[in-house]
Amino acid sequence: MTPFVYVRLSKGKVTELHNPVRTLMVVLTPRDPRFQTPRLPKAGETIHGHKFFIGFGGKGANQCIQAARLGVKTTMICKVGKDFFGDAYIQNFKDNNVSTDFVWQTSDAATGAASITVNDAGENAIVIVAGANMLLGGDELQKALPAIRKAKVLVCQLEINPQTSLQALQMARDNKVKTVFNPAPAIPDLDYNFYKVSDVFCCNESEAELLTGFSVNNVEGAHRASQELLSRGCGAVILTLGPQGCVVLKAQEKTSTHVPSTAVAAVDTTGAGDSFIGALAFYLAVHPTMTLEEMAGRANQVASVSVQTSGTQTSFPFRQDLPAKLF
Repeated sequence: MTPFVYVRLSKGKVTELHNPVRTLMVVLTPRDPRFQTPRLPKAGETIHGHKFFIGFGGKGANQCIQAARLGVKTTMICKVGKDFFGDAYIQNFKDNNVSTDFVWQTSDAATGAASITVNDAGENAIVIVAGANMLLGGDELQKALPAIRKAKVLVCQLEINPQTSLQALQMARDNKVKTVFNPAPAIPDLDYNFYKVSDVFCCNESEAELLTGFSVNNVEGAHRASQELLSRGCGAVILTLGPQGCVVLKAQEKTSTHVPSTAVAAVDTTGAGDSFIGALAFYLAVHPTMTLEEMAGRANQVASVSVQTSGTQTSFPFRQDLPAKLF
């Protein structure tokens, strides 16, 4: 890739980063109203909360912004509504130095949204309405193909039409671009072709349980589930386990490796998985010869910083906020 320089705004300071590489995300970009409550409500129950605010979210958007904050050039491929939230979201990408060349606006649907409830223990419950990004399709991917070809890594999720994600991953593989697939929100009847086009298949415990039918409530369960997922054709599996870290299994190895995480006092776990994947994409792009286990361990450390602050993107660390040894 031809060396170049770009400038990003970071907490009011302008920082020059030399020779960045490109990471692309095919993503959903909802606006997130967040409710803080003592506990999560039961079905049919009304409880009092003690804090409310609206922030930016969406799994892929979160992953993209975390990668950008660590120092890679990122590009979004998505669709938002032609409304106030869509305008605000495009500005948020620009504020985080994310390219919006392939962010389209439509009048046919509102910008996607997610309602998030977080209890005092940092646990969350989330409802997503995909909105405009369900209208992202093959025509838009073809327009974005020149950027996909130049990328080092492409990351996809399931907050857009699954076939659009699958097509994007296949386009990346056809152009020798490394692929990361996050099957979230998980669907039980996931097309098996997703495994075949995933260099790294990265999911959490609940997603792994839904996809495999195996119980994943500890490291041993994660080992078993990762074996099943790998057998379906992906290049490697990373199964995240929250405070227990993650399990990594590569196609060329018979046994998986547990990569622990440092214990921290969690304030809000919302977006921690996205912080992890954004960091993983950064390491895959910038340090391609690093072992996947080392990448996962460093991504664990980035994500552990995010859970110590409330909010989603607002909790994601910048490069200068992290120990130099992570880079």
